[in-house]
Amino acid sequence: MLRIALCDDETESRDALRFQLEKILVEDTEEIVYEFSSGINAASWLAKHPGELDLLFLDVEMKGLNGMETAEKIREFDTNLIIVFVTGYADYVFDGYRIGALDYLMKPVTVTKLQDLLHRIRVKLMSEESQTFTIKTMDGTWRFRLHDILYFYSDKRKVTLVTAKGEYPFYAKLDDIEKELASSFVRIHQRYLINPAAVDYLKADSVTLGAAELPCSRKYKEAATARIARTMMGGMKQ
Repeated sequence: MLRIALCDDETESRDALRFQLEKILVEDTEEIVYEFSSGINAASWLAKHPGELDLLFLDVEMKGLNGMETAEKIREFDTNLIIVFVTGYADYVFDGYRIGALDYLMKPVTVTKLQDLLHRIRVKLMSEESQTFTIKTMDGTWRFRLHDILYFYSDKRKVTLVTAKGEYPFYAKLDDIEKELASSFVRIHQRYLINPAAVDYLKADSVTLGAAELPCSRKYKEAATARIARTMMGGMKQ
């Protein structure tokens, strides 16, 4: 799944880019999900929806908050979003790389350029797939880097994914998530599956991750504490 957004204050420019993209996107797995008419709107929305987009095409010459300023704001809270600048001028290339942009496309953007770009992005996302976890909710699809996830906890039919920035509930079984993430996460309780690399403090019957202190039950205690201790001492690769 590749979820794309366009940000340009000119409707004609957004339409032109969308038209070219729609020629080459893979049906059912790649789509343009949002369009923004200003940098302020894009940065504000993205701050509230971490992980919901993979790729942002961002125009540089926008009124109000320009593309570079928008990208700088986005990087304050999201270092993972793939940003590609689109512009009619080549003066900003080095600034674009400074804030971690993947590429810089000149207007008018051709299908050939977009095909090359999307190929590189697909390869990048495939190589990172084993280090991400994706959830689907009524609000959309969210992708999280494993190292950003502190823990999961279950409550009846729901599981909540917890990061330093927020909590994200979805329908799932914790047992299934444990099987999927067995190489990176460890079960400490019937209700809790944690990232051992995120543990700040290990006690006899609990672990502390950020502001949360979670119980470690007798059933999981021996295996969990041994693995957490190895990770805290750097003896286990994540």
